[in-house]
Amino acid sequence: MNDNDYTLEIFINEAAPLLDLIRNTSSLGNVRRKLFNKVSSIQFEAFSESRKVPFDERLIVRDCARAFRGVLKGNSDKKAGFSVAQAIWDIARGVPRTDLLPGFFAEMIHIVRGIQGRAGAMTPTDVDITEKMKGRKAALARSDDLDRMWERVTSLMDRYEDGLSEEAVNRREIRRSAILSALNALPADWENWTWQANHVVKEPGLLSRMVMLSEEENRNVAQARDLGIPFGITPYYLSLMDDIDDIGNDRWGRDRAVRAQVLPPKSYVSEMGAGRLDRAKTFDFMLERDTSPVDLVTRRYPAIAILKPFNTCPQICVYCQRNWEIDEAMAPTAMAHPKTLEKAYTYIEQHPAIREVLVTGGDPLVMSDDKLHNILSRIAGIKSVDFIRIGSRTPVTLPMRITKDLAALLGSFRKPGVREVALVTHVEHPYEVTPEFVTAVDRLRREGIGIYNQHVYTFFVSRRFEAACLRMLLRRCGVDPYYTFVPKGKEETAAYRVPLARILQEQKEEARLLPGTRRTDEAVYNVPGLGKNYVRAFQHRDIISILPDGSRVYEFHPWEKMIARRKPYVGVDVPILEYLKRLATIGETITDYGSIWYYY
Repeated sequence: MNDNDYTLEIFINEAAPLLDLIRNTSSLGNVRRKLFNKVSSIQFEAFSESRKVPFDERLIVRDCARAFRGVLKGNSDKKAGFSVAQAIWDIARGVPRTDLLPGFFAEMIHIVRGIQGRAGAMTPTDVDITEKMKGRKAALARSDDLDRMWERVTSLMDRYEDGLSEEAVNRREIRRSAILSALNALPADWENWTWQANHVVKEPGLLSRMVMLSEEENRNVAQARDLGIPFGITPYYLSLMDDIDDIGNDRWGRDRAVRAQVLPPKSYVSEMGAGRLDRAKTFDFMLERDTSPVDLVTRRYPAIAILKPFNTCPQICVYCQRNWEIDEAMAPTAMAHPKTLEKAYTYIEQHPAIREVLVTGGDPLVMSDDKLHNILSRIAGIKSVDFIRIGSRTPVTLPMRITKDLAALLGSFRKPGVREVALVTHVEHPYEVTPEFVTAVDRLRREGIGIYNQHVYTFFVSRRFEAACLRMLLRRCGVDPYYTFVPKGKEETAAYRVPLARILQEQKEEARLLPGTRRTDEAVYNVPGLGKNYVRAFQHRDIISILPDGSRVYEFHPWEKMIARRKPYVGVDVPILEYLKRLATIGETITDYGSIWYYY
């Protein structure tokens, strides 16, 4: 796949009937009307009894026609700051448009093919032989089809090694020894969570003695530290990284997602450095400052509030939602002042609509047991609160923190039928799932603590069946998939973003093939100032434009749209062509992703 596959000339050829229709039209309003009516007519014909359009192609006609009508509207132009209708009209009249890039033509070529019933993206490779069968014969044929389907799934999931394999365990034991040696520590120190927390690696020189980094990784970390950008990795998590060769090539690609969690790319360092003087204003994408009624509390929904008593983590995720708020890994000033905490508790008490409190931060589980007990006791003492949720990544980054005492402490606040306690963690990739992680999960579950996973669907975990492999593994370990997050439209984390279409494709074509309890997560887009927008159904958003670089522009509906009046949110997506090119650079077969263009 290259830019020559998507040019002006190819688009003109593909869209000739539509361009001929509007070439001599007198006004942009009439262009919109003619194209709107023509596309609607094509859709109507595709669903008529006289047309023998395959069912899957009819659905693509429907979806592409809906998307095309959406980008033609005049109010879409105002919201997006760009007119697709004007661009098409200019092309029809031969007016030069130097702003239109291959990404734009890629989108328009595919949408036109889809409308005309020529997508070919979902056409089955095999004829449905069960169609003319009945009873046991049909059931056996269907069973054979399902076995072949699962063979394909397994072959793709088998590409991703997890951290439970004997090879991975042995590999990491060697890494652990090297890290302990660099820190002049003893094997017994490794299992001590406070030792781990006190030896979070923050400096490039020390880091490079513990793990082999490419020149670019070294340079980015050094620059991040020079600019005062929060950075830190636990010794344990460093042991999950594989070695690379002396010219910076990842030999196996197993730890690509692990490294991406914590080693910042150049684009992140540049953006964070440019906005470092006012991080709260520049990087608070979710507008927490507008949804915080008192310090430490965020509230976007009627019956749940977020409490942030501890403003740091033992490890900094590059794409953290609260990168504007956290100053340093394990910062000594992270603990909230008792008076500020008390005001937060009082607010929750005064609003009995709040039934659930999410204790997060920062990572609250790196507080001492005593401090955590005090906070949870105070929350549990609020009569209206019947659910306490802990947001923590320590099972992944610092699993030795989940001691038997901590698990018992959390379990002690459960009162079946009165108050429940759960932990929501964040596992990104099967390679992060280790025997230590499994032990931590088991300790919590034995105390009755339910464990859920929030998966951020970044570029580095977005290959075919990569997320499906994680879901299968997590359920085996006792963790329920909970949310799949669309990476936020934060400029500093552009390298992590994935087109919304890829997440829809993953949900429909990959997650859908898993057993029901393995696919319990919901794909969501977090709308600034409002909260989660569920993206599985098109009723939650509209596509309103396609920008010159191929970026789709979506209008996300507020979750309260049928309950209270709120303004929608307009967000710009990642160009699909750009995303597919990146996949090609890491060895993916792009034809495996062909249907991505037809998810809106």
